[in-house]
Amino acid sequence: MPSAQNAIDYQAFLREHLNQPHSIMRYELAHETLWVKRANKGNPALNYWLLNTLAKLFRAAVLQPVPNPGGTESLQTEVRRLRSFMAKGLRVPQVLATHEQAFVMRHLGRPGEEAPSLSNAIEDAIAQGAQATLQLWQRGLEAIQQAHARGEVLSQAVARNMVVCADGVIGFIDFEDDPAAHLPQAVCMARDALNYAQSTALFLQQAGALEQARQAWQQFVQQLPAEARQVLERTVNKLSWVRFLPRSKSLGRDTLRVLAAHDLLAAPPLSA
Repeated sequence: MPSAQNAIDYQAFLREHLNQPHSIMRYELAHETLWVKRANKGNPALNYWLLNTLAKLFRAAVLQPVPNPGGTESLQTEVRRLRSFMAKGLRVPQVLATHEQAFVMRHLGRPGEEAPSLSNAIEDAIAQGAQATLQLWQRGLEAIQQAHARGEVLSQAVARNMVVCADGVIGFIDFEDDPAAHLPQAVCMARDALNYAQSTALFLQQAGALEQARQAWQQFVQQLPAEARQVLERTVNKLSWVRFLPRSKSLGRDTLRVLAAHDLLAAPPLSA
């Protein structure tokens, strides 16, 4: 963070970079790192059609797509949600200045230091063994639980949208849509849980940590509100057919992710 002597006019900085060539760009300043994000297009209509079809096919509300109209509307949604998370003591990039077409935010890492995505951090931890991988994964799960406890849900609760800050705190990025504006809170919470499981279970399996993670997962599920827990359990039951898919690398990494997630999600309930 810059000192008073090196104070930056963030609004002026933003105006200077409104015409940057890419929708999001990183800027290294002398005392801090900034990101400028400008309005861009939303998700293609085909994506919504596919997700809607899957949601109807499996009768799973948790698969329903969340509209991302793009443009200034998505930009305003992200600014609002970043500020809401920060006001509740959750780690997100600080919004420093806004414009109708863009905003500037502070990087979650310290100057000169990287803040890796949780996805990359967990994958890198595999070489260190099951315990190191499991500990990082649990921190992500606890961060989601903390967000839920403070009345928030994520946009896409995948590990690549979570950041390991230098002080060890897990932060969140990417809030272009607002699931709670379109889906019941219970569905949103179950959706967060499923997204996180799908994006991390394969890493746990590769590290030999999946069995240990199953107990932590069930503890997480048990603390969910009853309605969210029921949504999650119903969805897992409806997707149980995936266990019949062949466990072959030739089917691609996405299939292996789904199979690993099923192995995690299908853990038996903890005994009373």
